[in-house]
Amino acid sequence: SITNSLLGKVKSSPLPSSIPLSELPQRFSDFFHSKVTSIRCNLDSTTVTPPSVLDQPFCGTVWGAFQSVSEDEVKKILTQSTIKTCELDPLPTSFLTHCLDDLLPHLTSIINDSLHSGLFPSAFKSAIVKPLLKKTTLNPEILKNYRPVSNLSFLSKILEKVVLRQLSNHLLTNNLFYSHQSAYRAGHSTETALLKIVNDLLSALDEDKVSLLSLLDLSAAFDTIDHSILLSRLSYSFGISDTVLAWFTSYLTDRTQTISVNGSKSLPAPLHYGVPQGSVLGPILFVLYTQPLSKIIQHHSLYHHSFSDDNQLYISANLAQLQEIIRTSQSCISDVQAWMHNNKLQLNPDKTEMILITSKHNQKSLSLPFSVDLNGTSIHLSSSVRNLGVTLDQNLSFQQHVSRTCQICYFELRRINSIRHYLSQDALKTLISAFVLSRIDYCNSLLAGCPKQLIHKLQKVQNNAARLICRTPKFDHISPVLHTLHWLPVEQRIEYKLLLLAFKSVNNDGPSYLSDLLKFYIPSRQLRSSSDTRLLRIPSFRLKSFGQRKFSYQASVLWNSLPISLRHSNSTLAFKSALKTHLFPSQ
Repeated sequence: SITNSLLGKVKSSPLPSSIPLSELPQRFSDFFHSKVTSIRCNLDSTTVTPPSVLDQPFCGTVWGAFQSVSEDEVKKILTQSTIKTCELDPLPTSFLTHCLDDLLPHLTSIINDSLHSGLFPSAFKSAIVKPLLKKTTLNPEILKNYRPVSNLSFLSKILEKVVLRQLSNHLLTNNLFYSHQSAYRAGHSTETALLKIVNDLLSALDEDKVSLLSLLDLSAAFDTIDHSILLSRLSYSFGISDTVLAWFTSYLTDRTQTISVNGSKSLPAPLHYGVPQGSVLGPILFVLYTQPLSKIIQHHSLYHHSFSDDNQLYISANLAQLQEIIRTSQSCISDVQAWMHNNKLQLNPDKTEMILITSKHNQKSLSLPFSVDLNGTSIHLSSSVRNLGVTLDQNLSFQQHVSRTCQICYFELRRINSIRHYLSQDALKTLISAFVLSRIDYCNSLLAGCPKQLIHKLQKVQNNAARLICRTPKFDHISPVLHTLHWLPVEQRIEYKLLLLAFKSVNNDGPSYLSDLLKFYIPSRQLRSSSDTRLLRIPSFRLKSFGQRKFSYQASVLWNSLPISLRHSNSTLAFKSALKTHLFPSQ
C-alpha cells in the first residue's frame, strides 16, 4: 500500500469541483437514471422493422433445476475468490475467511436454499456504486464521462459463482456458446480473439485483397437490457426453465443501487432494466442476450468476432470490389442497429469506427479518407483504431502499437525509479512485472514475424527494467542480468506465448477458431522413420511481409522446431515448464 501511494495509484477518481460534495451522490444517481431512461424512451418512441432473423429454438436437454453444492465446492470457490469487502457486507471478508470452517455449513445451507427455492436473497440485491472516470484524459466536470460500477456483497458474488459454474456447464454440454464470442470462457481471451482477426486480415493482405474492419460501440450496453426479453430468450433459445428460470427472474427483479462518493450516499434507486456492472453473472447474461446478432451478421456474409459488448465485423475482397464491401458492411450494420433497437440496445454511431486494411501498394490507389453513411451519421474511415487494447493501423505494421507501449512503459519506469530507494529488490520486481512486463507481454503474439527493429524497441524497455532492478550500469552486458532475473528476452517471450497457444490448440484446450487454423501434417506414405511426431502442416503464402506473420504459419513453424518430447507433453503445466527451459539456451 505504501508503494501504491508513492506511485499515486491509490487515489479516488477525479470528481466534479463545480458541484458541492454533499450533492454529488444524488446528482450522479439522477444522471445515471435519466441516461438509461432517455435511451429507453428514445428506443420505445420509434418503430424499426427488425431484420428477418429470428431467435433459434432450443434443441437439447432442458435445464430446470440446480444441483446441490457441497461444502467442499463452496470452500473452493471462496478460497479462489479475491478477498474484497463491500460496505454491504455484514462482516469483513477477511474475518469470514478466517472463521470459514465454522461458517461453511451455514453458508452452504444458504446457497442451497436459494438454488432449490428459485429465490435470490433480497439482501443481495443492493449495490453500492462509485462513479469512475472512464479515461483520465476526460473532463471530470462532465457527468457522462463517468461509469457506474457496482460493488456487491461478497456472499452474493459467491452465490453467483456457484450459479455461473452450472450455467456454463449447461451451455457447454449443449454447445450453446457462439464459437466466435471470446468473453468469459475458459481458454479464450482478448489475445486469442485478436489473433484470429489479425490472422484473417493478414491472409487477405497476402492474397492482395483489402478488408473493411468495423468496430461497433454501444451506449450503456449493460444498463438498458430488457428483463422480459432476456428471460424469454433464456427460456426459448437456451433451454432454461422451472426453478432455474424462476431464480434468474428473482435475480433480475427488485434490485436497487446507491451512489457513494467520499462517504456521502444517495437515496436507493430502483433498477428496472439492465444487469449490474461488477456482478459475476451480468457479463455472461449480456452475451446470451446479444447472441442472435451473430445470425444477422452471418446472413450478410461478414466475418464477426465478439468480446462482451465489443463487436468486430470485417469483410475482404479485391480492390475493384471496394464499393461493394462498403455497401455490404453498411447494410449489415443497419440491420444490426435495427435488431438492437428492437432489443432495447442503442448502437452509438458517433463512436463506431471503421478502418480499411490494405497494403501500401494498394493504398496508393485509394483516395482516402472517405466516409460511410449510417442512418444519417457519417462514419469516417480511420487511419488507426484501438481494438481490445491493441492499436491497429491500415497496414497492420503494429508500429503505433509498439511505440505507444514503449511510451507508457518508460513513463512507468521513471515513476518507479523515483521511489526505488524505498523498495527492496523483490518489491521492485513485483512493481515492474505489474506495470511494465505485463504491458510488453499483452497480446505480444500478434508481433510474431514483425521486423526485428520493432521487437528491439520492446527489448530496450525490458533491458532498462532489468538494469533498474539489479542496479546494473548502462553499458554492462545485459544477458547475464536477464539470466539472473530468469527473464526470457522479448523475442523468446513471443515464441513462448505462441507455442503455449499452439499446444492448447492441438490438444483441444483452446478456442476452436484457433484450433481450426492448425492442421496436423499427414505424409503421403508412412515411413518407418516418420513415427508420430505430431508435426503441423505449414500453410503456403505469397508474401513474406504478410503470409509469414499469420498465426497459422508462425505457430506451425515454431511447433515443428520443438523436440519430440516437448510436442508430446501430457499436461499444460509440464509443457510450460519444459518450454521455458528449452527457450533459455537460445539467448
